[in-house]
Amino acid sequence: MRKIDLCLSSEGAEVILATSSDEEHPPENMIDGNPETFWTTTGMFPQEFIVCFHKPVEIERLIIHSHFVRTLRIEKGMSEEPVDFEQWIEKDLVHTEGQLQNEEITAHDGRATYLRFIITSAFDHFASVYSISAEGRAVSSLS
Repeated sequence: MRKIDLCLSSEGAEVILATSSDEEHPPENMIDGNPETFWTTTGMFPQEFIVCFHKPVEIERLIIHSHFVRTLRIEKGMSEEPVDFEQWIEKDLVHTEGQLQNEEITAHDGRATYLRFIITSAFDHFASVYSISAEGRAVSSLS
């Protein structure tokens, strides 16, 4: 089976929760495939969002394009509902003055139906996420 970007809304992914929302920069922008759009936090940290795949997937690589994110924790959930998340990845990102942060993460044990992204700290009062990509494939079951 071919590898695809599982986080695209065109592939069925959906942002089902975000702790902040701005009318001009909603959370759906992170998965719309447009590199010009983004989601922005509206202050205080931590901030989080949950991506639902609506099917079991195996993630092999994550790519996050962001701005001002200092520490990012990613948790995965394998149940039918967005509960019982387990910590999966935690990264300190490098501040890139005047350009997007481009973080590529090789994923191990990447089976999930949900991913929860938690921005625990930032380099500024606000942070933004331009895109989340999850390279991988749908799987027939999580067992």
